[in-house]
Amino acid sequence: MRPQPLALALTCALAVMTASGAQAQSRASLADRVAALEARDQAQGQQNVDLLNRIAQLESDVKDLRSQVEQMRNDAQQAGERAKAQYIDLDSRLGRLEGAAQGNAAPAPARSAAAPSASSSAPADASANPVSGQAAPAAAAGNADEAYRAALDTFRAERYADSARQFEAFVQQYPDNDLTPNAYYWMGESYYVTQNYQYALKAFRAVVERFPSSNKAAGALLKVGYCQYGLRQRGQAEATLRQVMDKYPNTDEAARAQNRLRAMSMEAGG
Repeated sequence: MRPQPLALALTCALAVMTASGAQAQSRASLADRVAALEARDQAQGQQNVDLLNRIAQLESDVKDLRSQVEQMRNDAQQAGERAKAQYIDLDSRLGRLEGAAQGNAAPAPARSAAAPSASSSAPADASANPVSGQAAPAAAAGNADEAYRAALDTFRAERYADSARQFEAFVQQYPDNDLTPNAYYWMGESYYVTQNYQYALKAFRAVVERFPSSNKAAGALLKVGYCQYGLRQRGQAEATLRQVMDKYPNTDEAARAQNRLRAMSMEAGG
């Protein structure tokens, strides 16, 4: 009967050893799992740190790019404003040079048969000038051609206030002369270059309304638009410049009207 207790004891010992081995293996497996989890968490944490660093770098890069874009926008805006100012200034200068060139190139017209002689000249304070509303000085002594040429020479000498007065005297003294529309035109130019847009506008309108068949009519209508722009009458100026393009297509005046409209559009940000 003794072998049975021995067998039982061996069985119990074996069971204890098996349980201990299983428990040890379970502990080892659990430690490995914990170590793996810690390693994964550490790796994940490092990835998160790297990601946060990349995000911070990207935010810094975006900030720098925005700053550069803003600077470029400001530079472009300033460059555009300078270009517009230079364009308008150049156009104005070209207009004055063109006017002077036209005056230099204009042949001396024959004396009008309707022109009154120097002896019939009205005194300086005989009546008010139709443009300025003030008494016009007497025209230069001599015939109409000489008076016109004297005023034109004064304009070429850039004595614009004097040339305006001389042309005023001319249109007052010779209202029906062949040179009268030209005199009104150059009177307008004399006022325009000194930025006296109100009087210039009246002179140019006199050409357009009273002498529509004159060779100065297209240029005068163009300058009506310029004067309206100078007086900040933008809507009227645009309408007048478009009228120049419609009424006098394929002319220098139409091209200049288009250029001025383009410059005005740029100025308005369109």
